[in-house]
Amino acid sequence: MDKYRKTLIASYLGFITQAIAANFAPLLFLTFHKSLGIPLGQVALISTTFYFTQLIVDVICGKLADKIGYRAAAVASEVTSAAGLIGLAVLPFVLPDPFIGIIISVIIYAIGSGLIEVLVSPIVEACPFEHKEAVMSLLHSFYCWGSVGVILLSTVFFAVFGVGNWRWLSCIWALIPLYNIFNFATCPIESLTEDGKGMTFGALFKTPMFLLGIILMVCAGASEMSMAQWASAFVESALGLSKTVGDLAGPCLFAVTMGISRVIYGKHGDKIELTGYMLGSGTLCLACYILAAISHNPIVSLIGCIMCGFSVGIMWPGTISILSKRLPLGGTAMFALLAMAGDLGGAFGPAVVGCVTQLNNDDLKSGMLAACVFPIVLVVSVLLIKTNVVKKKGD
Repeated sequence: MDKYRKTLIASYLGFITQAIAANFAPLLFLTFHKSLGIPLGQVALISTTFYFTQLIVDVICGKLADKIGYRAAAVASEVTSAAGLIGLAVLPFVLPDPFIGIIISVIIYAIGSGLIEVLVSPIVEACPFEHKEAVMSLLHSFYCWGSVGVILLSTVFFAVFGVGNWRWLSCIWALIPLYNIFNFATCPIESLTEDGKGMTFGALFKTPMFLLGIILMVCAGASEMSMAQWASAFVESALGLSKTVGDLAGPCLFAVTMGISRVIYGKHGDKIELTGYMLGSGTLCLACYILAAISHNPIVSLIGCIMCGFSVGIMWPGTISILSKRLPLGGTAMFALLAMAGDLGGAFGPAVVGCVTQLNNDDLKSGMLAACVFPIVLVVSVLLIKTNVVKKKGD
């Protein structure tokens, strides 16, 4: 297995690259507003553009990756990620409208992020590792560690060199995907299915097990991002902390506990039954949302936010592992559609929290209570799989 160590390293760095793409620009939203004169309404479109582009790439990649090959697509993911991060430091200052420069850069590195999201899991799944569920969980933990690293190291950089030098930091972050181009270009990459041909989109959507997997991924993305995206605001409003401390106590600790959950399963997954672990995690997630929503003690609410990260850690990689095992011919199309479903949940969940909060006089606790529906549906779905109520087509 030593020859596949480089494949793992490339995949780890791929998820770190995705974490950079997803988390770096949001740290600069107020800077874009103040220093470049971009209205906050336009600033809000940056994240929308990123995730919308990623969704489009999820679908396109599912159709094209098998044709052009995993290696070419993986190298392209790193090239576009690096180009977008470098463009972010350059284009806003050379184009007449800085906002257009930012959006072009975001679209370019979102293409790379979307490719990474679809490709890395099947690349690792195709490697002949033992205990693949554990390997997959450990792999996905690197997105968490990448998110923590981007937040912490960027905060330190801004404190030492000033936020005005963010353009240099954008170029420094681009060094990671630039280095990883070489890794993906030279590491061994196996085909996920025989002759590189897996199930089509149509065949997948006729498979009950896959449809249940889509529901799982939507709920996994919604359970994760509903808390992750609102954690900072929730911590600030509940504890009265500053924005900086709120970011560190909320999203950062959320990512840490999520990474710990994935590492635990990655290290001990051969001794832990996956669906049982997911059931326990889904139940814990529900308890965390209830704690955050109904507790009048701000410390208890904070614990609910932080432990929610631990509870959602296994959901995304666990769902991928379940479907990979039960639908071995799912191929790239399956991974692409699962990624798209996770992203849809990640976009839909926080929106539900925001809408319910607004309808209840900006009471964020009511929004958190509404989000309980996502772990509930997830637990029911895992129970259906565990009891073999839903079987793959042909069983």
